[in-house]
Amino acid sequence: QGCVQKYIVKNYFYYYLFKFSAALGEEIFYITFLPFTYWNIDHSVSRRMIIIWSIVMYIGQVSKDILKWPRPLSPPVVKLEVRTNAEYGMPSTHAMAATAISFSFLIATMNQYKYPFELGLVAAFVFSTLVCLSRLYTGMHTVLDVIGGALISAVLLVLLYPAWDMIDHLLLTSPFCPLLSIVVPLVLCYNYPKLDYYSPTRGDTTTILGAGAGATVGFWLNNQYAMPAYTSANFQLGFPLITSKIAVVVLARFFVGIFVVLLTRQLMKSVVLGMLGYRYKFPIGDLEARRRLEVEVPYKFITYSSVGFSATVIVPLLHELLGLM
Repeated sequence: QGCVQKYIVKNYFYYYLFKFSAALGEEIFYITFLPFTYWNIDHSVSRRMIIIWSIVMYIGQVSKDILKWPRPLSPPVVKLEVRTNAEYGMPSTHAMAATAISFSFLIATMNQYKYPFELGLVAAFVFSTLVCLSRLYTGMHTVLDVIGGALISAVLLVLLYPAWDMIDHLLLTSPFCPLLSIVVPLVLCYNYPKLDYYSPTRGDTTTILGAGAGATVGFWLNNQYAMPAYTSANFQLGFPLITSKIAVVVLARFFVGIFVVLLTRQLMKSVVLGMLGYRYKFPIGDLEARRRLEVEVPYKFITYSSVGFSATVIVPLLHELLGLM
């Protein structure tokens, strides 16, 4: 795996630009941007992005552990991250996620909102490019890893686009949706490719599939019982300029929602880990025990499916209760 070298920062602009760009492909971005689109822009746009993100990321994570291509060696490369160094390199899931999220957002909104298509295309390209370049700057991927990830994501978008409406309709109306949304991701998590050493890819994959599963159940429940729906007509992505009143509502929705989401995550982590620790006789702080299949999968799946469900069902109800609809 190589080692993480000590380094001296000589260009702080590039350093902070690409460190920030790298964060756009991590949990902190997913847990803020994806719910934000659901609460403040459009349900249909958010649904499509979350489904595409779940599929693309699962394929990317599994591909890494099947191909087993190593990351760049350090030295000579200087690596600025530690956690993901245990993962394999090809393809770059940061590049896959950035490409999938930015271009699925563009495709889902270009016919619904009044904004220049060229502007949206440039924004999607700049976003995905910054994330891709950040993987090179931080020393976590080769050029081939990044190009491979972006191309795989683009191919998946092209293949899935014709079925978007059909998939969305089934997720909202099929009586089997809640069951399949839980069972299928769980089966995929428990049958994840086995490695010779521990890698965070299985846990990250479980996190993504769990969040997608909880959100999908929430989508279905909202459609069945006519839960609060946000009026996207009020939010034209800045065209015309958002009024101060709307801006206040948008920010209020976001901060209330993020508070509930983070509270749900922390609460469920504590409860589920406590129950699993009691069941399998290990202290909560035992990192090795938490990496075991029978602990890691239920712990992360239950926690993040609760987060996805909370973001799509509990938060909208709270928004309505607070008069933020």
